[in-house]
Amino acid sequence: MGAMATDTLSRVFAALADPTRRDIVARLAEGDATVGQLAGPYSMTLQAVYKHLRVLEDAGLVSRPPGPQPRPVRLETEVLTQMEIWIERYRQRAEQRYRRLDALLATMSPIDDKDGADDVNDRRDDHRG
Repeated sequence: MGAMATDTLSRVFAALADPTRRDIVARLAEGDATVGQLAGPYSMTLQAVYKHLRVLEDAGLVSRPPGPQPRPVRLETEVLTQMEIWIERYRQRAEQRYRRLDALLATMSPIDDKDGADDVNDRRDDHRG
């Protein structure tokens, strides 16, 4: 992933660090909405909603097509796809590492059990003699 993609991800993760912006993204996932509709559930000014939208727009998460007001705000899924690719890459690496560890532990377990059983038998022999 190039520097440009990394910069995009930095903006996206920073934008989504805010719970209000995450909520706006979640609501836009259900369908386009106007700024007025988005502002509805929040006890904040339209100006505050516009500020949140500007951050989401700068990150490439939402867009507002040009045209007369009220313009619908639309979720842009391409950036979410980039995030998904980034997350998936590291999730797969971690899972591969855990699988290798599980495989290693699986090869060790029977030996440990056998040694444990032998120790018990050795102790029994000691008590008899």
